This record gives sequence, C-alpha cells and structure tokens, in this order.
Amino acid sequence: MADNKDSMMPRGPRAQWQAMIWSFQGLRAAWLVESSFRTEVVMFLVLAPLGWYLGQTPVEQVLLIGSPMLVMAAELLNSAIEALIDRYGPEQHELAGRAKDMGSAAVFVLLVNMAMCWALIVGPQLLAV
Repeated sequence: MADNKDSMMPRGPRAQWQAMIWSFQGLRAAWLVESSFRTEVVMFLVLAPLGWYLGQTPVEQVLLIGSPMLVMAAELLNSAIEALIDRYGPEQHELAGRAKDMGSAAVFVLLVNMAMCWALIVGPQLLAV
C-alpha cells in the first residue's frame, strides 16, 4: 500500500512489519499458483550455493547468485501483471495480450542474462579442468 500523501515521515516499525507480511503473502501466493515461480525457486536453491562456491570474487558471487534472484523478481512482476489483466475478464484484447507478452519477455531477457553470467564466469573454470 502506498504511504499517506499527507505525511513525509518514514514508516514506523508497525507499518514496516505489515509491509513485510504483505510481501510474504505475495511470495506464498506465487508459490501456490505459479508453477514457473516454483521452478525458478528450485533453480535458485540449486544455483545459489554453487554460485557462492564457484564465484572467485565477491563480484562473481553476486552475479551468480543475484542473476537467478532477478529472474524470480521478474516472474513475480509478470505474474502480477497477468493476475491484474485476468481480473478484468477472459475476453481477448490486443493491449492485454501485449502486456502479458512483455511481462513474459522481461523474464526471458533475465533468463538470458543469467545464462550469460553463468557461462562467462563458470564456463572458463569448467574448460580449464
């Protein structure tokens, strides 16, 4: 929920706590209804420890671990777009289809980014063996 427009004060602890609860509700909803999100979480659970181990510098570790996290974030946004469009009905509309396709494309672009990060960082290590 957006902050109150009349207040420039930072959120208090109670509001921060509520925002965290809403975030966990969103993660739970995505886990329960989005098979792509579940797949990406499993992929992250496999790749994160490998990224921690195979990254030779902190920057490499951040790239190897962060790239699958970006994929999950894009999947959450894509799922939110799809849910919002589906909320307004099943009829086909060019703009609704375009929005869904663009959300899917965002996930795809970040999957390609992740593959490139892993190939460029881990690939030379595997070829040197």
